[in-house]
Amino acid sequence: MPALADHRSETRDLLTRRLSTEFVIFSAEDVARCVADVQARMTHLGLSPTLDLVERMAREQLTSRVKSDPPSGSVTPWARGG
Repeated sequence: MPALADHRSETRDLLTRRLSTEFVIFSAEDVARCVADVQARMTHLGLSPTLDLVERMAREQLTSRVKSDPPSGSVTPWARGG
């Protein structure tokens, strides 16, 4: 299994670099965590974590995080509804 682990690590590093240049709002560590989480979820579900699929799913997740932030970048306590 070391070869498989090496392949996943190479894929994770490549995608982290690629997506970090696209999503500069996030730190490289956040992007790496997202990519690793996507790989782990795909493996857990029995899917083959190919480069294209992991990249597409990680990009979707990062995009949704960007779109879910309020325009000001912070949420005021009274706007949380609680």
